[in-house]
Amino acid sequence: MTVPNGSLGFRWGDKGKWNLEQRDGKTGEEIELRLSLLGSHDEVANVGFPYFGGEGSEHFNKVDLENILLHKLPAKRLQLADGSTALVTTVYDLTMANYGLERGLNDDNCAAGYDEVKAYTPAWAEKITGVSRAHIIRTAREFADNADKTHGRSMIIVGAGLNHWFHLDMNYRGLINMLIFCGCVGQSGGGWAHYVGQEKLRPQTGWQPLAFALDWQRPARHMNSTSYFYNHSSQWRYETVTAQELLSPMADKSRYSGHLIDFNVRAERMGWLPSAPQLGVNPLRIADEAKKAGMTPVDYTVKSLKEGSIRFAAEQPENGKNHPRNLFIWRSNLLGSSGKGHEYMLKYLLGTENGIQGKDLGKQGGVKPEEVEWRDNGLDGKLDLVVTLDFRLSSTCLYSDIVLPTATWYEKTT
Repeated sequence: MTVPNGSLGFRWGDKGKWNLEQRDGKTGEEIELRLSLLGSHDEVANVGFPYFGGEGSEHFNKVDLENILLHKLPAKRLQLADGSTALVTTVYDLTMANYGLERGLNDDNCAAGYDEVKAYTPAWAEKITGVSRAHIIRTAREFADNADKTHGRSMIIVGAGLNHWFHLDMNYRGLINMLIFCGCVGQSGGGWAHYVGQEKLRPQTGWQPLAFALDWQRPARHMNSTSYFYNHSSQWRYETVTAQELLSPMADKSRYSGHLIDFNVRAERMGWLPSAPQLGVNPLRIADEAKKAGMTPVDYTVKSLKEGSIRFAAEQPENGKNHPRNLFIWRSNLLGSSGKGHEYMLKYLLGTENGIQGKDLGKQGGVKPEEVEWRDNGLDGKLDLVVTLDFRLSSTCLYSDIVLPTATWYEKTT
C-alpha cells in the first residue's frame, strides 16, 4: 500500500506533491498503481448502492427494482493504527460494480446481456427514455470504436441543456466517466467541448477588488447563484418537492426534515455555504457594538447569534432588512432569458407585472419551512436599483433603471 503523489492530503502542502506522477508521496520512488484490486483481493465484499429509478411520476417512467442494489466487488482488509481492521477497495472497482458489470464474481445484480432489464443496461434505459436499445448500443459502440482507432479523438459537446436541471452533477459524471474510460481526456480532437460558461472573463481582475472587497480580506467566499435567487426571488414559497423525495434509500430520513430552503439555512449556519446578505444586522455596525460591550467582533457575533439578538438573514428573507436592494448585471441576460424562474423575479425582485400562475404554500396548504419565517404575504419589489451593462437592448435592459454601454467583441483589442 502507498500514498501516491496527487492524493488529497498533498493539495495544500508546500512541497509540490500535488502532481499525478506515479511516485510514492513519502519516498519519491517510482511506483505502478493498480486501478483494480481484482485478482489481488483478500475477499469479495457485498456493497449496497442506492437505486433511484423505481420512483415514478407522471413525468418519469420508472423501472421497479430493489431500492438498494447489492453488488460484489474485490476488497482488501487493512489493519489500522488502532489495531482495528477496515475493508478498502478502489474507486474503479466501486464504479464497475455500480455499472453492474459482471467481472467473474457471481454478482446476481449484474446483467448477463444488454437485453436484460437490470440497472443501467440498454434495455433498462429504453423503458425509461423510450430510446431504442439498439440505438443506445450503436451510439456507445461507435463512440468507443472511434476513440480506439483515433487514440481518443471522440468528443462530447454540451450546450445550455441538461446542465440547468436537477442532478446535473450526476449527468456530468456519467459523461466524464465515459470520456475517461475511452481515453479521450486531454487528446486533441477529443474530450469535452462545453458551450456554456467557457468564455474568458477579461474584466474579472478589475471587477473583483470592487465587487468582493478584496482590500479587506481574501479570498472572498462567493455565494452560489442558485441559492441566492432561490431565496430572494421567493421561489421557495412555491416549492412542493420535499427532501424525502430526493434522499438516497440508504439515508436516515429522520435526520432530514423540513423544506428544501431549510437546508440552505442550516448550511449557512454551519459555515458550509456563504450567503448574501449574511446577517440580519448591518455588519459594519457589529465592530462598534462589540467595542461598546468590551468584546472582540468575533466573540460578540457568536454570543449574539446564540442568544438570538442577531439572526441569519436567510431565516427572515422577507424582513425588509434582509434582501438585496441593488443589482448590477453584466455578461448575462438574466431577466427574460437565462434566469430560472423569470416570473418570480419579476414579482418578488422587481415588483412588476408577472405571469405566476401557481399558488404559494400558504394557499395550497403545503409543508412550510422549519428554519425560515413564513409570512402570508410575500414581499414584492425588493430591488430599488437595477443597472445593466450591455451592447444589446436585451430583455434585461428593458427592466433596468440604468443601462450602461459597453464594447462588442469586434470593438475590443487583445
